[in-house]
Amino acid sequence: MKIALGQINPTVGDFSGNAAKIIHFSKKAQEAGAGLILFPELSICGYPARDLVERPAFVRKNQEAAEQIAAETKGISVICGLVTPAHADTGKSVMNSAALLQNGRIAFIQSKMLLPTYDVFDEARNFAPAKRQELFSFCGKQIALTICEDCWNDKNFWDKRLYTVDPVESLIQAGGNFLLNISASPFWYGKRQLRQDMLAAIAQRHKVPVAMVNQVGGNDSLVFDGSSLVLDAEGKIIARGKSFEEDIVYFDSQTLTGEIHAQEIGPVHSEEASVYEALVLGTRDYVRKCGFKQVIIGLSGGIDSALTAAIAVDALGSENVIGVAMPGPYSSPGSIEDARALAQNLKIRFEMLPITEIFIAYRYVLKSVFHGCPEDATEENLQSRARGMLLMALSNKFGGIVLSTGNKSEMAVGYCTLYGDMAGGLAVISDVPKTMVYRLSHYVNSRRMVIPASTLEKPPSAELRPDQKDSDSLPPYEVLDAILEDYVEELHPAEQIARERGFELPLVRRVIRMVDRSEYKRQQAAPGLKISAKAFGYGRRFPIAARNE
Repeated sequence: MKIALGQINPTVGDFSGNAAKIIHFSKKAQEAGAGLILFPELSICGYPARDLVERPAFVRKNQEAAEQIAAETKGISVICGLVTPAHADTGKSVMNSAALLQNGRIAFIQSKMLLPTYDVFDEARNFAPAKRQELFSFCGKQIALTICEDCWNDKNFWDKRLYTVDPVESLIQAGGNFLLNISASPFWYGKRQLRQDMLAAIAQRHKVPVAMVNQVGGNDSLVFDGSSLVLDAEGKIIARGKSFEEDIVYFDSQTLTGEIHAQEIGPVHSEEASVYEALVLGTRDYVRKCGFKQVIIGLSGGIDSALTAAIAVDALGSENVIGVAMPGPYSSPGSIEDARALAQNLKIRFEMLPITEIFIAYRYVLKSVFHGCPEDATEENLQSRARGMLLMALSNKFGGIVLSTGNKSEMAVGYCTLYGDMAGGLAVISDVPKTMVYRLSHYVNSRRMVIPASTLEKPPSAELRPDQKDSDSLPPYEVLDAILEDYVEELHPAEQIARERGFELPLVRRVIRMVDRSEYKRQQAAPGLKISAKAFGYGRRFPIAARNE
């Protein structure tokens, strides 16, 4: 039988829109001769729905949407994800389920057994786990239907398993000979290869074909890459969907042949290309799904704001991006010209709003209170907050959302100002280390020269005091990012980082202290787009008031 993978981009809570999309893809697959189409995990309501699933009306609308889809797709069998009522003693009212829709009705329901609670996942908070799972017969096959995490516990693949049961193993032992998996598996760089290797290991171990359809699109901080896959019993890819866009992919369940759609944009910059496309998709969906059309970006003439602006233009079009230069008393003429040149290259609206008079006014008001106190970071932060105030004023007046431009390296060590450069509705590159900011910027220019060469070449500086450079306060970014990778993503202690990296132990400890002391800032930051294995945000939960000894 010809089977389709419906790789769609749902919006959380948009039952009518998601149902219409599922129906449209199903009819398209039927016209192409497919007898079955798979859609991603919770595709009817969108993933992650989080605490919305606790609302009875939300669950009821899931059911109504599923019934509507079944009624309008009678010529093809459909498997899609939805929330269903739980009949369990866990105290949870709902389950994360997959429904087989046939002949105008819901013919079979399978619920998720493994509920992840690590990183960005908190499914045990909302869902009851399935106590058992069953096979269903389809087109001469005994189908093992699983939902995302149910495939992520193969004892032969993982050194340390998170669960005591393996739903895949149980279903295959019960006679399953074809494995289907509907997923909402978020992107981070390296994840696609890991996912492919894991599914290939399952296929090889159990000697069964494996088909996985994955959600695509951005929902809040998460970006889903799609990259749906079908593998034969030897783990060889026989069908593959595109990355970072909706797609429909066909394969034959008997001959095990199918379509392989290109994923990469270019052969030279594969990692940079995938990260960049993830940021573009995440920005586009966050802005549009939140009901905005326009974005506002403060352009400093530096590389972070330049990269953010390039992402915004590719996500939303130059007509929907406003760049604002806000020179202060210490801004260099070169930075102002770099900001203007970037705006011209990107063909975006450009505004110049100097802050020097505002800064002078702030200092005048505070003069009596600050009498006798030396100048320090307070005066620097006043400039940053003046800029944040102007950006938010433009946001209020024009109805656009401000994109903050801080990178992961700065966010990690607190080299950023609350209510200043941290102001905004989305922190586009807050999970992008500074060294990767440069790599992505070169990737942008490899496609079309938009970021001025001087922006790439000059030493990074906040320009909040005379001749200021980032290196005055921070180690070189190559050193800083290595320490942050080990400490934030790998949880390595200072002594191990210093020993393995060859860094001075006092330097490593200083960076770690900066990270720990900045937790209060990060928990007030705008949501950021996750592109690494461990991003700041709700996937990294540390207390603010704590000692780290």
